Amino acid sequence: MIEYILGHYNYWIVIFLMMTGFYIVISRGNMIKKIAGLNIFQVSVFLLYISIGNVRDGTAPIITEGFTVYSNPLPHVLILTAIVVGVATTSLALALVVRIREAYGTIEEDEIHNKDQSL
Repeated sequence: MIEYILGHYNYWIVIFLMMTGFYIVISRGNMIKKIAGLNIFQVSVFLLYISIGNVRDGTAPIITEGFTVYSNPLPHVLILTAIVVGVATTSLALALVVRIREAYGTIEEDEIHNKDQSL
């Protein structure tokens, strides 16, 4: 049983990172911290897909003599695309936080909500 748990350590890391990111998103009112939590969650999904795409004793999908087991390159290509989209999304979110800070003078959700109620 212990070998099974230790043999799948990468999935335990994914679960830990995913739950940490999720906790940060739901427990914090600061928008910058929420963006950081979403990025941690996103990294856990990246690790999950990379872990699934790994093939034991697999080689790069280049046809050569002596190799019969090949790794699938699709998960890695999808993760590269997801990283680019994640960076763009994070930069957009940070730009929106800057604009919210300019408009409301704060980046705390509760204070923004209270200011909207008083208007």
